[in-house]
Amino acid sequence: MISKLFNPYKLLGKNQQVGELPDANTIFDKTVAIAWPAVLESFLISVVAMIDNIMVSSLGTYAIAAVGLTTQPKFIFFAFIISMNVALSALVARRKGADDRDGANKVVKQAIVISAILIAIISIVSFSFAEPLLKFCGAQEDTIGASVDYYRIIMGFSCFQLFSMVLNAAQRGVGKTKIAMRTNIVSNIVNVVFNYLLINGNLGFPALGVKGAAIATVLGSVAACAISLKSIYQDDGYLNISLMKGKLYDKEIVKSIAKLTSGTLAEQLFFRIGFLTFAMIVAKLGTTAYATHQIAMNCMHISFSFGDGFSVAAVSLVGMNLGAKRSDLAKIYGIACKRLGYIFAVILCVFFIFSGKYIYMMFTDDVQIINLGVIIVQILAVILFFQIDQVITSGCLKGAGDTKYVAMVAFLSVTLIRPISAYVFCYPLGWGLIGAWIGTLFDQLARNFLNSTRFRSGKWAEIKI
Repeated sequence: MISKLFNPYKLLGKNQQVGELPDANTIFDKTVAIAWPAVLESFLISVVAMIDNIMVSSLGTYAIAAVGLTTQPKFIFFAFIISMNVALSALVARRKGADDRDGANKVVKQAIVISAILIAIISIVSFSFAEPLLKFCGAQEDTIGASVDYYRIIMGFSCFQLFSMVLNAAQRGVGKTKIAMRTNIVSNIVNVVFNYLLINGNLGFPALGVKGAAIATVLGSVAACAISLKSIYQDDGYLNISLMKGKLYDKEIVKSIAKLTSGTLAEQLFFRIGFLTFAMIVAKLGTTAYATHQIAMNCMHISFSFGDGFSVAAVSLVGMNLGAKRSDLAKIYGIACKRLGYIFAVILCVFFIFSGKYIYMMFTDDVQIINLGVIIVQILAVILFFQIDQVITSGCLKGAGDTKYVAMVAFLSVTLIRPISAYVFCYPLGWGLIGAWIGTLFDQLARNFLNSTRFRSGKWAEIKI
């Protein structure tokens, strides 16, 4: 099976062979070695987010909606760090491929300086404007109070989560995906334990409700940040604090970071504008519909986690091989990541088709929500094939530095196609929440087609960063 799915000559196709190619088992083993920690990390984050919502759901439907409403405004601010992290992973991977350890550490130092400034601004601004922002996002009278409380705690202490994300992105760039996995495992355990203690007040702890869920998340991010920091103090680490010497401001490195970040930031902002508009369209359907939608989004995050994990591997593998002047291997490993993604897509499709009802029953006993949710999850079972493939392909393009194209795709698909089609299906056609998810299907189809077309063209392999 492996020899057929990962045959290097079939994966390379008609593209030019640059050097000696590894055998199918080597391709499979190397891809899995880098991918599995990233996949597990992303999966655990999604599962814990779902557990978080299940625990919060004990407070009522309003609590599910209240926490869900904070997601998009949070990620609008996080977009600045996320976009820089993609650039950081790509730049570090290129330098690792070129055997330039000093250069990789200098890039990390500049990223740390930039992120410190951005994080301070994000924390202050998001905390100060929490209420008007959440009202704009569609918070109703029964959710606004809980939403503001949750959002202010999460964003006021976001420095720990964001700084951990920066260091983990750097480690992923050199293929050290296990470090990020360990930080998130610890973070998730801390989060779940304190959710149990603080949401409903167990073992003598105060019952803080939605505030308790937020505090638990913060405590988990503090633990993650400590582990991420420890990783750059290891004597045998490729990225090491003792090697991060030189100027606080290196013009050339900052220019390289800014060049890649600009494209990814545009992509992230297009994502957030599109997702926020989409969330507002759904929020107007009412608290019950939004709660149904939020549970389905938890399921979608799980399917996304597999694509995202292989996407992280693709950024590293494509970046390192292009740094080593092996465009042929960059394509081979990119397709290998995509094929592994397809395998998980089939498994998830079967799982969601047969378990949709039981997933919803973990959150609520409301028959209306459960019956509608089963239909939404069946639509998701189709969506996830296109979702997983396009996310991995996007990772291949980002690893090559083709961030401007990815941003253009995000604008066309997420900012325009998803909200416009969702609105039309939701309201003029009267399909309600089902219409919103049909709009999501259109978005994923468009992104899959556009990203795959670009990947097949091979133009990404010619980009210099």
